[in-house]
Amino acid sequence: MKVLVTGAGGMLGQDVVRAADFVNHEVVPYARADLDITDPRVVRRVLDAERPDAVINCAAWTDVDGAEEHEDEATEVNGAGAGIVAAEAADAGAAVIHASTDYVFDGTARRPYVESDRTNPVQAYGRSKLAGEIEVAAANERHFIVRSSWLFGAGGGNFVETMLRLAGELDQIVVVRDQVGAPTYTGHLADALVRLLDGEAYGVHHIAGSEQCSWYEFAVEIFGQTGADVRVLSCTTDEFPRPAARPAYSVLGTERDYPIVLPEWQKGLASYLRERAPIS
Repeated sequence: MKVLVTGAGGMLGQDVVRAADFVNHEVVPYARADLDITDPRVVRRVLDAERPDAVINCAAWTDVDGAEEHEDEATEVNGAGAGIVAAEAADAGAAVIHASTDYVFDGTARRPYVESDRTNPVQAYGRSKLAGEIEVAAANERHFIVRSSWLFGAGGGNFVETMLRLAGELDQIVVVRDQVGAPTYTGHLADALVRLLDGEAYGVHHIAGSEQCSWYEFAVEIFGQTGADVRVLSCTTDEFPRPAARPAYSVLGTERDYPIVLPEWQKGLASYLRERAPIS
């Protein structure tokens, strides 16, 4: 199968390229500099030339706080751009996998969100990603919309790297304790995205690291696995304000009969720590 990957230079995109290549797909990677997904003429030209069987769209605006001041720009990429990719993939006869987020939910639930739960994003980033889901579903019948959460991987900045950097600078770190989610290693998620191409289970999928934790608990596990000598204190969201609101609870569950289940997030963290390059 020929698989075109957009956003191939990003954290998730790099792992998707690796995962697709590992199972002997013909992989065509396009980084952001090579393919502007908001330009329909460019996307059409690329897909007409490549004629892939499937497109995995990893291109996205990922700056959650930055989207608050630049919602139009975020929505152009995460909403309109996603729709352009899906539509041009459909015209080329290709299925599309679209990476989405737990932030399409408002965080008021007290049990894991499943695919049919009502969306209600509470920040610009979530609204932009929900716009993309709507655009993708309307543009391509052969779509997989995959919501995941709290991504970390070797191809970009992430919470794990932030914690390890701070541990090298400070004796004490304060981390929010009242936001709960499921950390997801992009290496595991990428394998799952590629596995979806083996079937026709189109529609929305929730695929995230198994089990749940708070950001505070995540930080404690990071330092426990790395042996970092740092004291971790906790605070509430109100005590650590950010420009964009975060869901208090955004754990993803699934109602699918045959879901793809990822390993526990702690195992994902261990895999990532083995993979990552040493900090110089």
